[in-house]
Amino acid sequence: MTATARAAATSPEARILRLLLPFHRTTGASSPDPADHPEQLAQIREFTDANEPVVLTLPGFPCKSPNPAKVLGHLPDEGERLSLAFLDRLCDRVGEVYAPGARLVICSDGHIFGDLIHVPDEHIDAYGDELRALIEREGLTHLDTFDLRQVHGDLPHDEKRRLVVDAYAPSLDSLRALTRADLETARLYRGITRFLVEDTADFEGSRSALQRECRARAYGVIARSRAWGDLIADHFPRSVRLSIHPQRPGSAKFGIRLLDADDAWATPWHTAVLRTPDGAARLVRREEAERAGRLVLRDGRPSHYVAGSLPCG
Repeated sequence: MTATARAAATSPEARILRLLLPFHRTTGASSPDPADHPEQLAQIREFTDANEPVVLTLPGFPCKSPNPAKVLGHLPDEGERLSLAFLDRLCDRVGEVYAPGARLVICSDGHIFGDLIHVPDEHIDAYGDELRALIEREGLTHLDTFDLRQVHGDLPHDEKRRLVVDAYAPSLDSLRALTRADLETARLYRGITRFLVEDTADFEGSRSALQRECRARAYGVIARSRAWGDLIADHFPRSVRLSIHPQRPGSAKFGIRLLDADDAWATPWHTAVLRTPDGAARLVRREEAERAGRLVLRDGRPSHYVAGSLPCG
């Protein structure tokens, strides 16, 4: 290894990226070598060259799925608590290898999609308020939150959505063309369509009619997701861009795994936590967790399940 290569391997940005790589969620093979992730190194270097705290942005934590077979209710529970604690610890570890440390901004996107995913705006507000209260109660000092209230204030939710779509969203025709031409976009489209089908609990038509409706809604979800990403980029022009979805190798976004799950697309807001006898926490559908374990309450609300011989509490 040359002197230049050795210096690059021990640079602050490389040390920071090594902390993220064990949790990389990607559609391809993930290399443990920071040099194979130049986009992330460049994003981190914008902060380390200035000796400033690293800012990471993570779109997500929107609201709970509206399907009661998947989740315990419409408020954050053990899945969010464990995931937020993990993200806070990750920032804390950055401070151990880089003195200015790191902050992570949770960019809650529930109101962007609320009408498309059939979740009432009041449930999204309640979820966001409880998420912020949870961060404060747990003392997660490295985490901040950002949502549409900080962009468009107290305007009606439909008006906020319209303003974001008009300013940032690609046309649906261009998305349809991209889905036909690009494998990653097609995979995303299929994944979101599947989520929309699974999240629909009260559709009165046929299965094929539901799938047609969800395919149409999926294009809207992708368009608004890209709009939200561009809005975040405008508000945080320098940041390490994280994603809860798997990302292709070399992407400007770094897919990150929050908790263990058999499904690479699983998130705390689409599942419930099942504690296994070895103490691990897995994300599974609520109905699966209910069959495998016993319900645990936290602060009087349903929190998670415990399986096997693991004691409740």
